Amino acid sequence: MKVREYFILISIVTTLSLVIIAQYWPPILWAFLVVAPLIIMGIFDIFQKSHTIRRNFPLLGRFRYILESIRPEIMQYFVETDTEGRPLNRILRSLIYRRAKGENDTEPFGTQMDIYHSGYEWLEHSMYAKTNPKDIGEFPRLIIGGKDCKQPYSSSLLNISAMSFGSLSNNAVLALNKGAKMGNFAHNTGEGAISDYHLEHGGDLIWQIGTGYFGCRHDDGTFNEVTFRENALRPQVKMIEIKLSQGAKPGHGGILPASKNTEEIAKIRHVKPGIAVHSPPSHSAFSDPIQFMHFIKKLRSLSDGKPVGFKLCLGRKQEFMDFCEAMIFTGIRPDFITVDGGEGGTGAAPVEFSNSMGMPLREGLIFVHDTLVGFGLRNDIKVIVAGKIITGFHMARALALGADGCNSARAMMLSIGCIQALQCNTNTCPVGVATQNPSLVKGLVVEDKAPRAKRYHEATIHSFLELVAAAGLTSPKDLQREHISKRVGLYDVKTYAEIYPNIEEGCLLNIDTIPEEYKKFFHLTRIMK
Repeated sequence: MKVREYFILISIVTTLSLVIIAQYWPPILWAFLVVAPLIIMGIFDIFQKSHTIRRNFPLLGRFRYILESIRPEIMQYFVETDTEGRPLNRILRSLIYRRAKGENDTEPFGTQMDIYHSGYEWLEHSMYAKTNPKDIGEFPRLIIGGKDCKQPYSSSLLNISAMSFGSLSNNAVLALNKGAKMGNFAHNTGEGAISDYHLEHGGDLIWQIGTGYFGCRHDDGTFNEVTFRENALRPQVKMIEIKLSQGAKPGHGGILPASKNTEEIAKIRHVKPGIAVHSPPSHSAFSDPIQFMHFIKKLRSLSDGKPVGFKLCLGRKQEFMDFCEAMIFTGIRPDFITVDGGEGGTGAAPVEFSNSMGMPLREGLIFVHDTLVGFGLRNDIKVIVAGKIITGFHMARALALGADGCNSARAMMLSIGCIQALQCNTNTCPVGVATQNPSLVKGLVVEDKAPRAKRYHEATIHSFLELVAAAGLTSPKDLQREHISKRVGLYDVKTYAEIYPNIEEGCLLNIDTIPEEYKKFFHLTRIMK
C-alpha cells in the first residue's frame, strides 16, 4: 500500500472514530479544528498536479518544501564552517560587522586559512616596517581628473560601489549616503538614476549612466542631453561613470523585478511602474570606439568639466585594445576606468552569467593596467576596481596589481545590516536592505546604520595603511606586484611580478616592441605609430 492510500485510510478511520466517540463524549468534536485542516490539505495534495512529491506523499510531502525553504539558514548558521560560506564566508562577514559596530576586529589563535593550499596569497613585509601608519598619512586621497577635466575630484581610496535605488531600499540608500558624508567617501548611484534619497544627506555621488539611461532618457529609451545636464550639474555629483558592463552579468543589462518597480522608482527612472525593467545589453548612444570617445567628451562638456569615465567587466580583450587605439586617434581620454570582476555581485542575474561570464577581477585589472601602460595612456587615466573588495589586504592586492582606488558594494551592504540572506531578487530581504516592502524597510534605522558604514570604511582604510606600513612603504602608490606572493603549487611560490611581468611603457605603439602575448591582437592591416 502506498502513502497516498495510507493517508486516505487513516483519514477515514480518524473521522469515523471521532464521530463515534462524540456520541458518548461531545467535546471530542473540537479535535476537528486540527484534524479537518490536515485532511483537507492532504486531499488537495492528492488532486493537485504541480508537485509529484505532494501527490504521492500527501501532507508528509509538504515537509520537503518546508525544509528546502529554510535550507540557506540551516547551512549558514549550523553547517558551513567559518571559511566555506559563499559568496562571502563567515570570517569576512564577521569582520565587516565588528568594524561597522566599532568592536574589536582582531582574531585569536592564528589563521584559519590553509596557507599551503594553491592560491593562498600574502603581502611581503619588511624588517624596516613603519612603526606608525600615520607616517604615511591617515587618509590619503586620490585626485581623479585628466587634462580636459575642469573639476577634478579628490576621492577616497575606498568608495561605495554601484547599487541602484530600486535594487536597494530608500532607507539603505539613505544610510549609505549619510555614512559616505560622515566618512568623506563617495557613493555610486548605480544605473537606477539619482533619487531624493541620494541627495538628502549630501554625500558625494558618482552618477552611473547605464544602457537604459535612467534619469537622462527620452520616452523611447535614448539618451537625453537636457535631463543629463540637469542632473550632472548638481553640486553633489562629483563624477559620471558610463556603465558598459558589470561583473555579475556582463553583456546582459540590469534587471529590476516588477515587484520592486514602484510608482516612485518608475518616476525617477522615467519608466512605467509595475513592470520588470530590463536595461538593454548595449548602449544606443554609440556603436564603435570612436563614437564612444566622443560620447565621453560630450558628457564632460555637458557636466561643465566633471570627471567622466567608464565601468566594464573585461570580456574580449581586443575590444579594450580598440578603446585604447580610439583614445590615441581622437586624443580623448576618460578620466577613470572602473574594472569590475566576474565575481562581482548583483541583486538579480541569470545563473549562467554570474557563474560563467566575465573575466575575474585580478586578470581583468592586470590586462587593463598593462594595456594602458603599453599604449602610453596609464598616467592620464585612473583605474578603480570593484569585485569582492572587503579587507585592507584586498585593497593592497588591487593597488599592487595596478589599481589606483577601490569600490565595494557587498561589504557596504553588510555594514548597514545585510545578513547575506540571498533574497535580493525576491523583494523579501529580511533586513530591509534590498527590498521595496515598506514593512521590511522600516526595520532598517538610518540613524543607527549610517555610522556603521562610516566606521567600516574608516577601519578598513586604517587596516590597509597598516599593511602598507608593515611592507616598509611610504605611500600606497609604492605597492607593486613584487610585494604580493601567491602559492601556485604545494612547493612553488611566485610573486605577481613573476606571474604577470610588467611591460614597457609605450611598447604597444611600435610594431617592433609589441610583446609576444599582445601580437595576436594586432592585425597586419593596423597602422602602428
